[in-house]
Amino acid sequence: MLPLLLAVALSACSGPSQGAQSYMTRLSKAADEPIAGGIVTYGYSSPFQGSFEPAFCEGEDDANVLEFTTEAMFKVNDDLSTAPNIATWQESEDHTVFTFTIKPGVRWHNGDELTVEDWKFALETIASPDYTGSRYYSVEMIKGAEAYHLGEAKEITGLKVMDPYTLRITMKSARANMIDNLWAYPMNKRYFEGVAVKDMMDSDQVRKQPIGTGPFMITSIVPGERVEMKRFDDYYKGEALLDGVTYKVIDSKEMAAQLEAGSIDIGTVPRDAYQAAGQLDNVEIKVTPGLSYEYIGFKFGHWDEESGQVVMDNPKFQDKRLRKAMYYALDRQGIINKYSYGLGTLIETPIPSSSWAKIDDQEIDTYPYLPQKAESLLDEAGYLDTNGDGLREDPSGKKFTIHYDAMSGSKTAEARTAAILQNWHDVGLDVQLNGGSLKELNSFYEAVESDDPAVELFNGVWGLAPDPDPSGLWRATDSWNYPRWTSKRSEELIRDGVSLKAYDQDFRKEIYDEWQKLINDEVPMIFFSERSNITAVNKRLQGVTTNAISNIRDPQNWWIKEIE
Repeated sequence: MLPLLLAVALSACSGPSQGAQSYMTRLSKAADEPIAGGIVTYGYSSPFQGSFEPAFCEGEDDANVLEFTTEAMFKVNDDLSTAPNIATWQESEDHTVFTFTIKPGVRWHNGDELTVEDWKFALETIASPDYTGSRYYSVEMIKGAEAYHLGEAKEITGLKVMDPYTLRITMKSARANMIDNLWAYPMNKRYFEGVAVKDMMDSDQVRKQPIGTGPFMITSIVPGERVEMKRFDDYYKGEALLDGVTYKVIDSKEMAAQLEAGSIDIGTVPRDAYQAAGQLDNVEIKVTPGLSYEYIGFKFGHWDEESGQVVMDNPKFQDKRLRKAMYYALDRQGIINKYSYGLGTLIETPIPSSSWAKIDDQEIDTYPYLPQKAESLLDEAGYLDTNGDGLREDPSGKKFTIHYDAMSGSKTAEARTAAILQNWHDVGLDVQLNGGSLKELNSFYEAVESDDPAVELFNGVWGLAPDPDPSGLWRATDSWNYPRWTSKRSEELIRDGVSLKAYDQDFRKEIYDEWQKLINDEVPMIFFSERSNITAVNKRLQGVTTNAISNIRDPQNWWIKEIE
């Protein structure tokens, strides 16, 4: 919270105090001219884990702090493309050798200068056999990383320091999204000296006294409750305007009240608190499309652990007309408006609307709420009500029931699920809540991931990376491919999307357009909506911008405007 000076205290002998001079200086400036000084509080509704090193961070709770204190070699633009930041690069003609050059004079919070040795150290840490985090995928493309990871080599052959500011990285093979996937956060090699990789996760360097190269540095941590940060005066882009930032954990039920009282200045708002926060006079609400989408997935089969592949052996949803009918039968916009406070944008493909690769909706089917079309498709596919009870039998005349799974948690979860089931019932489909109740998050995903035979249709949410490559979620070899759907053409397009030809972004865009058309027509899942990110900002806090990735962007430009 910004401490407001309510009175000007004058010294009896020496004139205005330092605080009074600062206050009068602030008042004398133009209303919209950035003013230095002050501390703001960022509120978050879940306790943080306290792993304040990017290589070991696992969730948004810790990542929010790192947005203030760390800096990556690359940055992600609003259209989700990757661009130089601390580092620039040159590629070899065959796209396997990258020569990176970093800016000189970038300082760590302890005063050390950043060199490429620090970046090399981070890459080696993540590739280490003793690494306990989850980022190995972001270094495995480097030549020699696998042998190092398996303990078969003492160094990564693809890493070569040319000088303190130049690092050459040789990759195993060419891949169009190499820069998007490569680990971009350095670790201060000297600061971690003597700490074994296996011990880093719980070290003081990660938990108690973390450092970075960002505009703010951590001065105090109260585990799970509060992190205090002050301006880092040697930040390479110039001093931040604010004196500091406090990261504070709050109860989500108290979000609106604390915003109104000024106890927090900015924070991510849970959907259940959106309406109350939006009614506050002292708060501006920023809503941006997020990098996540809600979907309803069909189960086409199971995951074979031995072969590491999807096996499509469930015939229940093999008729595409049934899947499309279930899409048309859903009043998605009505459900969003009534049960999600209008927060969410209808989507028809899994590529975010903010991405350069998103296909124009005019080129695909948009599956509006058309129950009559749903009924027509079901009739055509042979799903008919043969006994007059209002519910359709399958094409062989047998009783047809679909089991549906969804998560509990929000205030509207039960009513929302009931509305979805009613939509399908209205077109004659007997869709029932599996087990008669919603599942807690962990139980839900355990059942979905293990391909519990009782799970046939499920309502999930996926978060996405900035790059549009569908790998990780959509290939036959992806364990996170929960619907267990694949096709020969989909596999071909996903490969083509990162091939040598895909270095031409126009070609890559054509590939992803074709892949989205395929997904849109095959309907392996019903894409319900793109989630919205909701940020509440006190009107006195200026310079805040948001995009699909974060609401903590360039915090060195934030400043406080006095509100009369």
